[in-house]
Amino acid sequence: MKIRTLIVDDEPLGRERIRTLLSDDAEIEVVGECSDGKQAVAAIERTRPDLVYLDVQMPEMDGFAVLDAITGERMPAIIFVTAYDRYAVQAFEVHALDYLLKSFDRERFQAALRRAKEQIRGSREGFWNERLTGLLEDLQARQKRLTRLVIRSAGRIFFLRVEEIDWLEAADNYVRIHVGRESHLMRETLQSLEGRLDPSRFLRIHRSTMVNLDRIQELQPLFHGDYVVKLLDGTELSLSRNYRERLGGPLGPFL
Repeated sequence: MKIRTLIVDDEPLGRERIRTLLSDDAEIEVVGECSDGKQAVAAIERTRPDLVYLDVQMPEMDGFAVLDAITGERMPAIIFVTAYDRYAVQAFEVHALDYLLKSFDRERFQAALRRAKEQIRGSREGFWNERLTGLLEDLQARQKRLTRLVIRSAGRIFFLRVEEIDWLEAADNYVRIHVGRESHLMRETLQSLEGRLDPSRFLRIHRSTMVNLDRIQELQPLFHGDYVVKLLDGTELSLSRNYRERLGGPLGPFL
């Protein structure tokens, strides 16, 4: 039996690119194309595809909203198509899905397709539902990430937007939050705060240090796999080898 495939992308050239790359594959039957999320939901319900190429960033109803709308139905295999979204890439990897990062080449496309074919052929009942449910849970957690912190200092209470933070360091049961030339002490552990900050923006680089990725200017290699992380304001922090080896996300390709 052929693998029934649906292509969803709001850009005509994007749909054409995928259709062209699939055209020579005798195992694939393209059952439709959609230019937005609402069309995609209706097409999935109508055509019951085995495989969907799903664009993440679409107006009004994006790829995540499409997933939310079809959860509970018989889930197709999903190959996400995305411009650079660091958090989404991490989520896809964790949940054993696959993605194509625009602009992908033929080799990367074929690798994703091979993986999808293997999982479609060997999938058991509920396989995709479990993984997509896990992905949606992670995306919902992302929406609950902290956007500001409440700082109590010298009898004052003020609010700090998380994007203003340069870096954070552990100080026993406190966290020292560095913002420009100022620092604030907050009664919370670094580990606890790490779980509430957006992992696409803040990265643990040492047992006692987290950094705002937008503040990094330069990475300087040291001996034995360690790095110096230089921030825009000239601050130098240590990226330890143990934490470097964990990185499969934002800094992974550069180390």
